[in-house]
Amino acid sequence: MTEKIGLFTGSFDPFTNGHLDIVKRGAQLFDKLYIGAFQNDQKTAFFTRDERINQIESVIREEKLDNVQVIVHERDLTVNVAKKLGVTALLRSIRNSQDLEHEQSLSYFNQELADLETIILPARPDLAYISSTRIREVYSYDADYSQWVPTSVAQAMKEKRKNG
Repeated sequence: MTEKIGLFTGSFDPFTNGHLDIVKRGAQLFDKLYIGAFQNDQKTAFFTRDERINQIESVIREEKLDNVQVIVHERDLTVNVAKKLGVTALLRSIRNSQDLEHEQSLSYFNQELADLETIILPARPDLAYISSTRIREVYSYDADYSQWVPTSVAQAMKEKRKNG
């Protein structure tokens, strides 16, 4: 039987409880799940790539998700990275109808370019409104964001504020 290998990509800036929920659920669906912390050139980074990787790896260790591994890549199509890793399906998440439309478009191109299936998991209702953009906004107003990110990420955000 072929090993089921998934790839869940995003900028994860910062990594939220919504991301963590999808990773936990995805880890149950795949024998191996890669988290691809990729650069989004259309966004201004809050955390550096290395900071994001370290935070996600810390959360994965804390959660004891032994079949999950974090990867990075500089500039390449997700499907090319997936091919190199032997990925059997991409894992994506949706929070609302706008996300669904975006993911359907990506799914089409991923299927056409690499004959790669996409598995879309809907966000749990209690996590559907959490986004990295909203977390950064709440942070910028010095409001409490800790309920929406893993503890180690909240700590890293506090350190970032303290160190300027």
